[in-house]
Amino acid sequence: MTWRHFQYHGFTKLIYFSTRLLSQKTLLTMPGMNERGALIVFEGCDKSGKSTQCSLLVENLNRCGVQAELVKFPDRTTEIGKMIDRYLQNACFIEDHAIHLLFAANRWEHMPSMTKRLKSGVTLVVDRYSFSGVAYSASKPGIELEWCRGPEKGLLQPDCVFYLTLNAQEAAMRGDYGTERYEQQDFQKKTASVFENLQDDSWKVIDAGKSVEELSAKIFEQAKDIVSSAKHRPLGYLWKEDP
Repeated sequence: MTWRHFQYHGFTKLIYFSTRLLSQKTLLTMPGMNERGALIVFEGCDKSGKSTQCSLLVENLNRCGVQAELVKFPDRTTEIGKMIDRYLQNACFIEDHAIHLLFAANRWEHMPSMTKRLKSGVTLVVDRYSFSGVAYSASKPGIELEWCRGPEKGLLQPDCVFYLTLNAQEAAMRGDYGTERYEQQDFQKKTASVFENLQDDSWKVIDAGKSVEELSAKIFEQAKDIVSSAKHRPLGYLWKEDP
């Protein structure tokens, strides 16, 4: 074998192995291959600023290179959601157990899309989730907490729940308070009590009485760590007992 021949074949092997290493590295870093998005939920009583902070967090995450999208529950655009909207606007009566099941169904109809987006690497910021459904229904007379949790079992488990707290009196002073069915101070106090019983280690309690900017900055700093830690963790499911 001539020196020129050796040089040619050596260079070819070098290119071959370099290409393989580059391909493997690309596969490891492609979104959706090994990394998933985080499921970040915002909960709290009415007028605590959840929707504002959800939108700001989505903007901040996208600005720093994290692909993030906003999800709102109830989604009032679906057929189920339209029934819920009429109920919330006091335009119709629906029995308490039945409306709870409709709220849960509204979440279930979005699970395939949410799962797909999370697995593709998109972080989802969710404005209200199952905890609201359970807390609001369990605050009504004659409805047990465990019954309320039943239809929610098996839905996606959030990686973090930001729980925004605000006393009922201060919430009542915020704009448009009282326009929907559940915006009553006594009921909101009962709901806050149930929320406290639902908390676990994934919940972060945030004082919503601070300025919008201060809250946003604090939540963003914590959210960045949540997104990073969720990347290689499998998706979990709500209130499902281990086999």
